Amino acid sequence: MKTDGVNLAPEPAAAQPTVDVLTDKVAVVIQDRPVVAMTAWLQDAFRTATSAELGLQIVTPAGTTLSPAVLHSLSNWPCRWVVRDERDGYYDGQSGAVLRWQDGMFAPVAGADATADDPRTPVAASFKEVTDTGERQLAVTFRTVHPADERLILGGALESIWRELTGEPPAGWGTAEPANLPWSPRQLTDIAYERAPEPAWFVVVGSPGRPGLATVRVSRTKAGVEEYVTLAFGYGSDEKLPVDSLPGAAEILATRHRLLSMLVQVRRARRDLAVPPRFEGPGVPLAFVLGAEEVRQMPGDRARKTPLSQPPVPLGPKARPAMYYPLPGDPTDLSGWQDFERLMRHLKGT
Repeated sequence: MKTDGVNLAPEPAAAQPTVDVLTDKVAVVIQDRPVVAMTAWLQDAFRTATSAELGLQIVTPAGTTLSPAVLHSLSNWPCRWVVRDERDGYYDGQSGAVLRWQDGMFAPVAGADATADDPRTPVAASFKEVTDTGERQLAVTFRTVHPADERLILGGALESIWRELTGEPPAGWGTAEPANLPWSPRQLTDIAYERAPEPAWFVVVGSPGRPGLATVRVSRTKAGVEEYVTLAFGYGSDEKLPVDSLPGAAEILATRHRLLSMLVQVRRARRDLAVPPRFEGPGVPLAFVLGAEEVRQMPGDRARKTPLSQPPVPLGPKARPAMYYPLPGDPTDLSGWQDFERLMRHLKGT
């Protein structure tokens, strides 16, 4: 690659992460390993890059997969997963866009017929070489908020939904991968309190029989102590997703754990949850849940009467219900997002 404006990163001071290339825009780390996980070292690299207002770009061979925890951390531009490829040189492991080193970072190249308004970035051939195995993932994101109280124990909402959807609690947790500490909400809470008022981040995993991985971000807000959870379970082609258990799981979160909102998606993706540098279909919405307090604040019957064909399912006490909004959830049909957007516009009153 061209090296204009590029510095080799200096030898790190003690306890400081090292990077392979450093510019005024990004820090680049090269990971020649089968799986890139969110290790303590990589967490430090992300934090150091963020504090310096830099993006982090991870360069891997074509056969490498990412942990979902790493993928979630690459969502902010110009962070990127850069895959070395024999045919196209480099491409983005999430979008497939062909990349080149330019202006001090890896960035998409413009296609031959590009214009100022439409760059038409080519997609790497390797990214498009996929086979549908029938494997799927159930993805759940939700937020809860609790009053700041010395008796508060965190992780209860995650354990509840984990039990409802799999029949067992999480197996392990940690502040980095591998998450090899036995599951303990009390210990997780202690770490969160030690790090307050700074946010705390955790990774939680399931047993080998039911692949599951969650990330939990705990932060102090004006409303109290907020938990933001991303959770995914993997299923083989011959395994049934626990769709029928979702309303009950949502009701437990709404009535016992101060749920604010929850989105459930299904997507065609690997059962083992590893993220390959290949196209995996986007998730499609299966259900949206609005917590009881959020419903209470809605004017009139807005939360109950929506433009969707299916009415919402009330959860919890009749006087103060949460609302469960079923959505199509067909991973081959992206039109479900249109229904979701209609619902969001309706609920926001726009």
